[in-house]
Amino acid sequence: MVRGKTQMKRIENASSRQVTFSKRRSGLLKKAFELSVLCDAEVALIIFSHSGRLYEFSSSSLMSNTIERYQKNAKSTLANLRITEEVYMQKLKDEATDSYKKLDQLEDAKRKLLGENIDSCSINELVHVEEQLGKSLSKIRARKNALMQEQIHQLKQQEAKLMKVNTDLKEKCEMLAMSSVPISQPLSPDMEVETGLFIGPPKTKIFQRENKRILSKKNA
Repeated sequence: MVRGKTQMKRIENASSRQVTFSKRRSGLLKKAFELSVLCDAEVALIIFSHSGRLYEFSSSSLMSNTIERYQKNAKSTLANLRITEEVYMQKLKDEATDSYKKLDQLEDAKRKLLGENIDSCSINELVHVEEQLGKSLSKIRARKNALMQEQIHQLKQQEAKLMKVNTDLKEKCEMLAMSSVPISQPLSPDMEVETGLFIGPPKTKIFQRENKRILSKKNA
């Protein structure tokens, strides 16, 4: 049968808590003894029960020897920790000082690039500032030209699209005009043309113009 996972919280039942304490205490003392024997380690274990009863194990002859050794090692570790902390703090201070120096240098260089505080500059410093400005201008111009070329390319694409739209609209208008107005066939010389007056509503604009022409000849 698989045992369920024990929840890490205080056991409320006093009897169950005492039984669990006895089992875990015995197991812990056994593990401490095995560790000291198998690994030749100096092990000291101190346990106080809920009622205040002391249980202890020491691989050495006296528990006090192990405790004294622990206290000496703890003092040495604390001293080393303090030294390490002082070294670390000094390192942080040095890094902060270097950062402030670099910041002052950057601010000074910025002012020189803007033409400020250059009265105290030497010729070499002024030449260096001039070279930096030249490099900056070259980069700015290159970036400006790239942006302009990109804009020109976009405008050309828009122009091509508009021209295509204009061509399509022109073709549609021509097709509509051809479909709405009938195209008259050219007259051959052998064909006879009727010049009589037509009475009645004109069917097309061509007939109207022809009637007007005939009437004008008769009146003349």
